[in-house]
Amino acid sequence: MIHYQIQPVDPLAHLFAVSLTLDNAQAGQQFTLPAWLPGSYMVRDFARHLIGVRAQRPGGAPVALVQLDKQTWALEEDAAEVELHYQVYAWDLSVRGAHLDQTHGFFNGSSTFLAVVGQEDKPVTVTLLAPEGEEYAQWRVATAMSEAGAERYGFGTYRADSYDELIDHPVEMGTFTLASFEAGGVPHDLVLTGRHLADTDRICADLKKICEYQINLFGGKAPYDRYLFMTQVVGSGFGGLEHRASTALVCGRGDLPSITEPAMSDGYRTFLSLCSHEYFHNWNVKRIKPAGFLPYDLSQESYTRQLWAYEGITSYYDDLLVYRSGCVDRDTYLQMLAEGMTRVTRGSGRFKQSLRDSSFNAWTKFYKQDENAQNAIVSYYTKGAMFALMLDLTLRLESGGKRSIDDLMQMLWQRFGEVGIGTEEDSHQALVAELLGRDVSDLFAYLDSTEDLPLEALLAQVGVELRLRGANGNADKGGQGKPPLAVALGARYKAVDFGVRIETVAEGGSAHHAGLAAGDRLVALDGLAVDGSLDQQLARYPEGSELNLHWFRRDEMMSGTLELRATAKDTVTLSTVNSEKVGLWL
Repeated sequence: MIHYQIQPVDPLAHLFAVSLTLDNAQAGQQFTLPAWLPGSYMVRDFARHLIGVRAQRPGGAPVALVQLDKQTWALEEDAAEVELHYQVYAWDLSVRGAHLDQTHGFFNGSSTFLAVVGQEDKPVTVTLLAPEGEEYAQWRVATAMSEAGAERYGFGTYRADSYDELIDHPVEMGTFTLASFEAGGVPHDLVLTGRHLADTDRICADLKKICEYQINLFGGKAPYDRYLFMTQVVGSGFGGLEHRASTALVCGRGDLPSITEPAMSDGYRTFLSLCSHEYFHNWNVKRIKPAGFLPYDLSQESYTRQLWAYEGITSYYDDLLVYRSGCVDRDTYLQMLAEGMTRVTRGSGRFKQSLRDSSFNAWTKFYKQDENAQNAIVSYYTKGAMFALMLDLTLRLESGGKRSIDDLMQMLWQRFGEVGIGTEEDSHQALVAELLGRDVSDLFAYLDSTEDLPLEALLAQVGVELRLRGANGNADKGGQGKPPLAVALGARYKAVDFGVRIETVAEGGSAHHAGLAAGDRLVALDGLAVDGSLDQQLARYPEGSELNLHWFRRDEMMSGTLELRATAKDTVTLSTVNSEKVGLWL
């Protein structure tokens, strides 16, 4: 028997108490905590949050336990039954770890439950206990884990068929809002934790359309019996992490529509795309996955060059399926796509790192980005989505509309996901070659190249014009917008008290050559104070102007000369020029 128990014992100190009970434990039996969790490719060393790990027999007699490394412990003597006890410090308000206070509790099993080494394939039970105190009497539990005595949404005992399944069912505790809908004959629940005025009926109606479209795309049968959208609603935030029958999400309070907001806001469409993205992962990475992830090695980095397919293709589909399901119109979709493409074209890192290299180095580059990231790396999410668009358009154009990337995903599901076989480096290429009936090394060479993808020509063949323009200011995200500014600072900035703080500096731009760096507080331009209207200040000067700058780096005043350069044409717009042709794609 392997049994866990977890209880918030001090929400004010953010502490969960965890116990693990094991029968017939032998000397040398090891227990370990993952260093990372699937879907988030960075070693997070969750064990640093464990406090007071100890072992005892029932009744309290101690059992000798020794720590072997940063995340592994071993028994030094036999025990017919042994209990491990420890606490978990939970103060990570994200989708990746654990968080606990007097308002709610949330955790991923990978950050809280020690694995019994060598017995990870055995079934387990876990008892979820409520915190003590009248102020917590209304708390409930949300998890996709199967009940084993507990009532649905109640505290009590749950079960999982393996350790891998146990840690793939995150848990939310608190006084959340609950709404439900059905998609593909399967119940889906929306869980909202945090203060909000959300129109849950509208959200459920839109999610139902997106979920049903995806289920039908993969054959009409959902790969789970029940699904949860578990959402932390905060003042400002964004994030998501996929699980086998749920997703953990973080969104800004203003991103959710209220009953007084009938229009589709940018924030709400972003939330729907986030939900669409994580839901698509039910197939693409949770079940269709790289061979190197079968099984996962959660003790250390697990390298793959295929994240361009698992995150990039998913990123292509997330906005696309919000459109296909009828939640946004064609022009809005093209705006969303243009914004995503702009995030790639604005970074010189795309000329220095290929998609396969970006995938392989996710652990140290993509997930540990710094202020120079745009100049050094490319995102396998955003450029991966552009590569998926290239594949989709090529399949449609060369087959006369008979083939698309949908066929590729269905083949991947049938040949890999449904039968539990992992994909190899050339699996996607082989399937595309089969669909087109030709060698496709010309297409897949772009995965190892730093060249821009030939999207302008492909989009023109389906009646869409891709144009690069200059940005119209610091807030311009791409797509259709106001006329571009003639000159630009060449840096992203944020208004602060007394000036603006430089966030990132574009390689080769005006700010770069003036000597500005990330973190600098720019306070004066041409002898005048700087504020959040810096774009408008710069717009008064012609290209080639040389302006005196003053800024603080840490507590030191610095100065330099800003030679104004023309605004780079790095912002994407997409527009329909032939509605008949665009029907081949959209």
